[in-house]
Amino acid sequence: MNTSIFQPREYLARAGSAARDGGFQVDPFGEVGGCLLLAFRKRTEGQRPRIYLSAGIHGDEPAPPLALLELINQGAFDARAEWFLCPMLNPVGLAAGTRENGSGVDLNRDYRDPVSAEAAAHIGWLQRQPGFDLVVCLHEDYEAGGFYLYEQNPDRRPSLADAMIAAAAGIMPIDLSPVIDGREAKGGIIRPPGEPSERPKWPEAIYLRAHHTRLAYTVETPSQFPLAQRVAALCAVVSAAIEGSPAGR
Repeated sequence: MNTSIFQPREYLARAGSAARDGGFQVDPFGEVGGCLLLAFRKRTEGQRPRIYLSAGIHGDEPAPPLALLELINQGAFDARAEWFLCPMLNPVGLAAGTRENGSGVDLNRDYRDPVSAEAAAHIGWLQRQPGFDLVVCLHEDYEAGGFYLYEQNPDRRPSLADAMIAAAAGIMPIDLSPVIDGREAKGGIIRPPGEPSERPKWPEAIYLRAHHTRLAYTVETPSQFPLAQRVAALCAVVSAAIEGSPAGR
């Protein structure tokens, strides 16, 4: 990634300003490489679903942070829910355009026994939050032929996966391969069998399922497509998830 396109400090300034204008509390929870790790929280009066979204855990995936900023600017995070956003979990990686952080750690494999400052700080922040009714982690995949997603839904709650796939399909192709990322897939949806927490290295989504939620989605746009198209697809998918969740009913 050309770092002149994505500058973490400039992004955080824009995102923080947009979040405050949108009624969010900006919550610093760490600092790496001279760049703050920020969360945005918005409470709503009364009983509302709690929805968590994250982006920017891989530094070679610029579309997810940009999509969250676009959704903030669109006013997508309204009074239908309580919102918890972590828009950029790997600022050093994003500055360098590398998947890993500045120490060569893949943060999305560091949530079981964290060695990175980023994952440790993020886990500390998560431990201070309530449980979430819905989690969506935004990603990109350089090897994908189209959009796909992972669903973790152990209680078999009403699935949002089909609606999210349909939303993405209006913007880009769906990866219809029978095996994606080494896992069985159907219609662009991967539902990993067994107990994911038995894995030796935990992605963020598995940590969240183990400790904070019973419904989690990891969404993946293909990095080969134009950036604006990837951002638009992620925005559409998140919007479809919100509409299908208790917040949209």
